[in-house]
Amino acid sequence: MLAGKRFACIKIAGRANFNSSIDFRMLAARLQAAGLLYFVIDLSECVLMDSTFLGVLAGFGLKMRHGGENATAREVTLLNPNARVTELLENLGLLELFKITRGDLAAPETLESYTPDAAHPSREELTRACLEAHETLMAIKLENVVRFKDVAQFLAEDLEKLRR
Repeated sequence: MLAGKRFACIKIAGRANFNSSIDFRMLAARLQAAGLLYFVIDLSECVLMDSTFLGVLAGFGLKMRHGGENATAREVTLLNPNARVTELLENLGLLELFKITRGDLAAPETLESYTPDAAHPSREELTRACLEAHETLMAIKLENVVRFKDVAQFLAEDLEKLRR
């Protein structure tokens, strides 16, 4: 990750899945709470995203879009998503949440490189995050309900068992 006063670039490499979604969500929330207004998610090396990661990414896009009085100044750019990731974003109705850019990173200021600590979520935390991600996807586009209602139901039942 690269960060400046109001800008952060988060690089996603390999497969973005339910395990990495917790780390991404925590990092993005921490940076947003610190007052950063402009985010670039570098997907140049991201080969695929699962539905949980897509839901977490969508949740972040929604928070940035509706993030308070400076909402018009907040932006999330996806840098160099491959064709498969772009297709997933489009099919799930998520493209409108992000700006898509191709090319090299044009950083607006001096940046520091930072590698965040990995989260070690419990099974309950992971299940809750997966459920919330799928609920976000279903709330964004009606067609997503058909795609994810069974997954969401399974996750809700699993979460209830874990709470006992």
